[in-house]
Amino acid sequence: MSKMDALRAMREAKYEAAAKAARPAKTAAPKLPKADPAKETTKESAEGLCGHRAISGRTCTREAGHTAKSHRYS
Repeated sequence: MSKMDALRAMREAKYEAAAKAARPAKTAAPKLPKADPAKETTKESAEGLCGHRAISGRTCTREAGHTAKSHRYS
């Protein structure tokens, strides 16, 4: 066996070992109920506000269903 063949065999063995270790064992995980966003009520929606969330985490303070193209965050 040449040096390159030996390196290739070692690399393939290492790859196989890593692939076996990366596979999670199948266990019975408890299934959680999915949250229904339509049923969730927040403080913003209760007050009649838009409630749109920005990436920064702030919420829109315009009225719900506003016709303005932009949101006003606070």
